[in-house]
Amino acid sequence: MDLGITGKIALVTGGSRGLGRQAALTLAREGCKVAICARGTDKLDEVVAELKELSPSSVGFQADVTTAEGCSAFYASASAAIGPADILVNNVGGTSGGRDFDTTTDEDWIDTLELNLFSAIRMMRVALPHMKESGWGRVVNVASVFGREYGGALSYMTAKASLIAFSKHMALSLAAENILVNSVSPGSISFPGGGWDNFQKNNTPEVVQDFISRHLPMGKFGWPEPFGELVAFLCSDVADLIAGASIGIDGGQAKSLI
Repeated sequence: MDLGITGKIALVTGGSRGLGRQAALTLAREGCKVAICARGTDKLDEVVAELKELSPSSVGFQADVTTAEGCSAFYASASAAIGPADILVNNVGGTSGGRDFDTTTDEDWIDTLELNLFSAIRMMRVALPHMKESGWGRVVNVASVFGREYGGALSYMTAKASLIAFSKHMALSLAAENILVNSVSPGSISFPGGGWDNFQKNNTPEVVQDFISRHLPMGKFGWPEPFGELVAFLCSDVADLIAGASIGIDGGQAKSLI
């Protein structure tokens, strides 16, 4: 299937590993010019080399998109290198500090919201002017199964639910301008160095199997490739009637009916 995005310019935050890396690689395979960012440089050059094999003009930058300055710097650097973004994938996320109400400080709340919600808000703020001018844009915000229903750390669950709500509001505001905004909600997807990979390494086989039996209907953890395919599809002309959706990609993990 031709997704119709050859030559489009795509920005992926948190693109040096895991789901962000997979989204970037899939978009590059589909002919996009891709720019990724990461807070650290340890994997950045390695992933950029992978991307260049698929799309030679791809680039990577060190940037902290939890700050307004980091978002602006990443967008400016990417625009100078390959042009202004047609596609934006807001992938960064995680939990800072405590996991329940009593252990989560105000600083933990702020840091988790900056990481999961405000990074997406700020990146959209800098990316939207070009999308509006060109009359075409695609934004995919990466939420979580725990943004759609109960689970995970309190601050993370709250931040991802907020990201889904933000994405819905922006989608309805921008759909008439052919800028389509959607969110995707991964379940327990394992990749090297990720949280679920560490969970499996740091627990006994019995504990891991108990989690799988209770939460994962497919009998195994998820893997990144289907996530990348879904993101690329949502960024394409083929998906031009999908706006404001929150799409789960979790192997049936979610219990919600919606």
